[in-house]
Amino acid sequence: MKQLCFLLAFVPILGMAQVKNVLNSSRYFCKPDKVMEFEKAIGDHAKKYHTGDWKWRVWSIETGPDAGGYMVTEGPSDWLSIDGRGDINPAHQADWNKSVAPYTVAPYSSAYYVFQQDRSTVQMTDYADKIVINHMMVKPGKIATATELIKKLKAVWESDKESIAVYSTVASGEPEFITVSRLRGGLKELADDYRKPMAERFNGVYGAGSWETYLKDYENAVSKRWSELLVYKPGLSSK
Repeated sequence: MKQLCFLLAFVPILGMAQVKNVLNSSRYFCKPDKVMEFEKAIGDHAKKYHTGDWKWRVWSIETGPDAGGYMVTEGPSDWLSIDGRGDINPAHQADWNKSVAPYTVAPYSSAYYVFQQDRSTVQMTDYADKIVINHMMVKPGKIATATELIKKLKAVWESDKESIAVYSTVASGEPEFITVSRLRGGLKELADDYRKPMAERFNGVYGAGSWETYLKDYENAVSKRWSELLVYKPGLSSK
C-alpha cells in the first residue's frame, strides 16, 4: 500500500510532462567572401554551446528564395523547457556576437515549428541528410480544412513508403504548415520515374476523380506554396 501511495504521488508530475516536439528554426546568410570563416565559426559555436534540448542541426539551403543561406534547427524541446531557459549566459552570447555575427548579413528569420505526429509517416528524429521542404501558407479561417488535406495525403505517402514529417508554425508569422520529404534514397527520389505521379497515386487510394476534388479544396484553403532543397552539414552541427 505504501508503494502504491508513493507512485500515485508522482501522477500529477508525470501528467505535467511535455512531449519534446518543438523546433526553433532560424535562417542565416553570410557575407559572400566569408563563407569559410562563417562555417568554421558556426560549427565551433554549435559544438561548444548547443547540446541536449538545444542541439543544433545546420543545413545549407540549395534552392528556392533563400538559396545560399543556412537553416539552423534547435531542439527538439518542449514549451516548458523553452519557457524556463531564461537568458542565454554571457559567455554564450559573447561567443556568438564576436565569432559568428560579424560574418552574417541580412535578412534573418526565426520561427517555432511543432511536429505533427498524427500527420507524419516518420518519427520526428528519424532524420535524412537531404530534404525537400514544402511550405504551405493557409488562408484565414482555413486551418481545419488544411489539416484535413494533409491527413488525406498521409495515406498516399504511406502507400508508397514516403518519409514525410509534418510541422505547423506557432507564434511565427502567418499560419503555415510544412511537409518535409526526407530523401532516404537521395536525390534520385526527385526523378519523374522514381514514383508514379501524385494524381495517379491519390486516385488509387481514394478513387477516380478524387485528385481533382482535392486540388479544388487546396485552392480554397491555401494562399501560397513554395519548396526548397536542403542538405545537412554535420561539420557545422552539434556533436
